[in-house]
This record gives sequence, structure tokens and C-alpha cells, in this order.
Amino acid sequence: MTTATLPDAFAACETITRDEARNFYYGIRLLPPQKRAALCSLYALARRIDDIGDEDRPREDKIRALAALRQDLQRIDASTDPVLLAVAATARDFQVPLEAFLELIDGVEMDLADVTYETFEDLTVYCRRVAGSIGRLCLSVFGAGTDPRAPMYADQLGIALQQTNILRDIREDLLIGRVYLPQQELKEHGITLELDAQGSLCDPEARLAAYIGFAAARAENWYALGGRLLPELDSRSSACCAAMSGIYHRLLTRIRKNPSDVYGSRLSLPGWEKGAVAVSALARGGLR
Repeated sequence: MTTATLPDAFAACETITRDEARNFYYGIRLLPPQKRAALCSLYALARRIDDIGDEDRPREDKIRALAALRQDLQRIDASTDPVLLAVAATARDFQVPLEAFLELIDGVEMDLADVTYETFEDLTVYCRRVAGSIGRLCLSVFGAGTDPRAPMYADQLGIALQQTNILRDIREDLLIGRVYLPQQELKEHGITLELDAQGSLCDPEARLAAYIGFAAARAENWYALGGRLLPELDSRSSACCAAMSGIYHRLLTRIRKNPSDVYGSRLSLPGWEKGAVAVSALARGGLR
């Protein structure tokens, strides 16, 4: 088998990111070439980890695949796998916290168990592992300013994005037997998640809508906390981060305004609107 060259490895990662990162790539392409290639490599590996959790194969196979990836990360400098080859090069060029990938694996393993969370604090642990970890990985490429709290801000922004995902995907997750909304809060709001004959979420008394409004307002607070990261970044990195988070924030705004939009299908923004968010982020950041 021919070992991939480093340029080929980075090109493969960029292809994966362009094809799979429907929201993130709008921001990633605002970065200068070296940072764009680096972030694509990190995304490609994160995507591989996430895909293992979502694949249609026995749970035991998924656990073995994740365990193998843990081992691969321990010996990443010797890998000939294109994605791992690119990540190893990125880790040499930037201060990448590779342990964040291990946290992501921990989070995906949580998905392989019965997915229920009793409290919001329990859910936050999951969000920190699967999304806060991504925020910290991105920060290593962006480069932080002088504020030692920057990794915390990146973590908080990742948690905000994951909460948006959870609210958007209530129906889709329920279809595969996953409930991320905290059980304690569902009980307090008198909600039993169910689908009607057409496969849409049932909400005859609008209790779910009220709860989604409450949860979306809470997610807004996490965006405010995480948004403190932006002034710590250079203009291009700030624009990239603002574009990626801005797309999810706009989704959250729509969900908060019309919670029932997530009842029957997966809510998404059209391509032109994602592009507009990216252009706006770049214009606000300027170039320096």
C-alpha cells in the first residue's frame, strides 16, 4: 500500500470537511491556507470518531473501533493513515491538545449506552465531551490571545452549539431511541416525548413548545459566555469562529421563535443564508 504524501493527506481532509461539514465549512474557508488545512484535519478526525457512533453496526464493533482509535492516537506520529498523518503534522505545527480527541471518544461512548440524562448538569458533561472538546481543538489552530480563560470560552461556545443541535434534533434522536433532554426537566414540565401517526412530535398542550423556549433561552446564555472568545482571536480566526457559531445561533433563534418547526423535520438554513452569515462575520472582523 502506498503511503499518502502530506499534501495528499491534507487534501483528503479538506475534501471530507467540504463534503461533510455542512455548517462549519462556511467558517473554515475564511481562514488563511495553513490554518484552513489544519482545522480541516482536526475536523476529519472528529468526524471519523462521530461517524463510528452513528454507524449501523453492532455496539460491540463500535466499542472496538473507538478503542482502536484511542490506540492510534497514542502512536499517531507513526501512522500512515491520511487523516492521522495530517493531524500529526497539525499537532507539530500548532499546540493541539490531542487529549481532546480522547474526550470526544468518551462522549461518543456515552451515546452507545442508553442515552438519557437525569439533570442538565449531567447533560453538560456530555456536551463538554462531544462539543467543548471541538472548541478547544479549534482554539489550538486559531491561537489564543493573552486571556488564560480562552480555553474555557471555547468550551462554553462548543456547549452552546451542542445544545442547539439537541433542540433541533429532538425528533430525529427520538426515532433512534435517544433522549438528550434532561429527564428531571421533562418531568417538571409535564412532558412525555411521543410521535404521532405521521412521525411528528406530539404536543397537544404546547408544553414541549414552552420547554423548548426555556431551553433555547438557556442556550443563549452559553452563546454569550462563549462569545467572549472572539476578541481574543486574530481577525480571520474570529471571523471563522463567528461564522460557525453564527449559523448555529441563527438556528437557535428560529427554534426559539417557532419551537414547532422541529416537530416534523430537521430544521436547517439554506445555503445562501449560511453564506450571508459567513460574509457578515468576515466584514465585521476586517483583515489584519
